[in-house]
Amino acid sequence: MTTVKAIYDFIDEIAPFDSAMSFDNVGILAGDVNAQVTTAVVALDVTKAVIAEAEQQQAQLIISHHPIIFTPLKALKSNTIPYLLAQKGINVISAHTNLDLSEKGVNTCLAKALQLNSIKLTDNEAMATGTLSIPMSAATFASYVKDKLHCTGVRYTVLDKAIYTVAVSSGAGGDNIYLAKAMGADVLVTGEIKHNYIIESIDEDIAIVDAGHYRTEDVVIKPLCDILNTAFADVTFLPSTAFTDKIKYIL
Repeated sequence: MTTVKAIYDFIDEIAPFDSAMSFDNVGILAGDVNAQVTTAVVALDVTKAVIAEAEQQQAQLIISHHPIIFTPLKALKSNTIPYLLAQKGINVISAHTNLDLSEKGVNTCLAKALQLNSIKLTDNEAMATGTLSIPMSAATFASYVKDKLHCTGVRYTVLDKAIYTVAVSSGAGGDNIYLAKAMGADVLVTGEIKHNYIIESIDEDIAIVDAGHYRTEDVVIKPLCDILNTAFADVTFLPSTAFTDKIKYIL
């Protein structure tokens, strides 16, 4: 039988946990390392809906991208995520920035979702670059991203230049504009960017497409399930369907 530790060890091979950034909290964050697993749910976040989904699927494990414990707990109160997991005996492995940095991880999957060519990961940075088959205007490229990532809306800046080389930094990657510029990118696709970085991106002559945190990271869930299902014949890894992007746009 496959254990939580065995699955942890496999993830550690493709996305080493010790490569996670210093602020992060990754690994087996809830449960018993020796617990046996026959079904696992893979999700971006562990929410109450995802816990209910895991219960319904009779899953012993949830693999999440975002950690269930990020800052030290000062109390363990009922109806909180860690309490509910312990109460229901559901184990959790969280792979966050280590999965962002992995060759099989989030940014690689994001670049592939955008059908970029010549994809390269940056060393020790949560970013990948690639090229488009044909150059596009900033507006056309923003529409292209919206279509490929199934977004209900995107934010973007318009610069008077063709978009050919693309940098992607999933989630809250807006502060990577300088790295993207240094890598020769014409545009940075990310999930969150602060106002000051938008202003600075204009001065740096690099366009921005903000496609939302969820849409730039959800691209990893199915590929990760496929990898895990291939590696463990006796475990079923299911992409979570309990939580989807809740952001709506008024145009």
